[in-house]
Amino acid sequence: MKFLHLSDLHIGKRVNEFSMIEDQKYILKQILSITEQKQVDAVIIAGDIYDKSVPSAEAVQVFDWFLTALADQKRKVFAISGNHDSAERIAFGAQLMSSRDVYVSPVYDGTVSKISLTDAYGEVMVYLLPFIKPAAVRHALENEQEENLPESYQEAVEIAVKRMDVDRKKRNILLAHQFVTGAGRCDSEDVSVGGLDNVDAEVFDAFDYVALGHIHSPQSVKKATVRYCGTPLKYSFSEAEQKKSVTVVEMKEKGQTEIDTVPLYPLHDMHILKGTYLEIMAKDSYPDVAKDDYIKVILTDEEDILDGMQKLRTKYPNLMQLEYDNNRTRKNRAVEVIQDMEQKSEMELFEEFYALLNNQPMSEIQRKFMLQLLEEIREG
Repeated sequence: MKFLHLSDLHIGKRVNEFSMIEDQKYILKQILSITEQKQVDAVIIAGDIYDKSVPSAEAVQVFDWFLTALADQKRKVFAISGNHDSAERIAFGAQLMSSRDVYVSPVYDGTVSKISLTDAYGEVMVYLLPFIKPAAVRHALENEQEENLPESYQEAVEIAVKRMDVDRKKRNILLAHQFVTGAGRCDSEDVSVGGLDNVDAEVFDAFDYVALGHIHSPQSVKKATVRYCGTPLKYSFSEAEQKKSVTVVEMKEKGQTEIDTVPLYPLHDMHILKGTYLEIMAKDSYPDVAKDDYIKVILTDEEDILDGMQKLRTKYPNLMQLEYDNNRTRKNRAVEVIQDMEQKSEMELFEEFYALLNNQPMSEIQRKFMLQLLEEIREG
């Protein structure tokens, strides 16, 4: 059984007020070619199909076209809602779509949809877990007195997985849209302060492959089979050096899962150019950068260039950002950092430092201990 793993399409997204819709159509056509080339049996879409919970009509049309093309190819499709999606809107028409082997996650109600597939090695179970928050699980289970209602994302996902009653003798695939502790993030993702949305990879030990969405960089976490495929396009300049791809997963007999990646080539790449105005505008500068790529320019001139954005766009029409890196801006940044620090208490600064090092907030016990220690230091 061969799967193509996608996530975080963010159809309808705008980056620095530039619409990505044509770029998204272009890359989705490329993905359709890959599904043919690799002859995959199914396509997995692990959440954040749209960029907004109420997507534009054009975004809905693009996704409708993509799903129809996959169904026409006779590919099975499995999709879940992400934190950017409306679970109710994604679930609309689910029963009708299943008649063409397009399966989407319903709103979480304490149960998770599972679909049984069969190949030469036997049965494969596919579980569709939409993005969940502790509040959603509490709401779904509030009438079940025997359950300990979750307070954290970790507890919420643990409960959801436990209730799936996974048969470990079978081959099991999970679609999920959560942040697994240890994954590296990008600027284009929604970040929960202090790592409150963290979930440990061990929660997913019952599954032979975990198709994750939410993180925009392709990567595996703790083990190869717990994987983020990343976005098919770059959505921030923190991703400029990344090579985007789709993940192809081939499941053979139990315990034999092969993972490969296929590179994607965008309509417009994303680059950061740094130098003086004259260097960047020179005729033969940056020969590897297409003139219509998405560009961020960092000028090192000590004096601002009058109408710099308009002038630079005569060479790079898709210039998205213009910044300066010189003595003045460096001094301003240093002053801002100092002023910010001066407005915070010792405890607030230590809590931020702890969260930065440990990717999670201090516990109440640790906080009380630190408050007591600071008090002792002041008295001493």
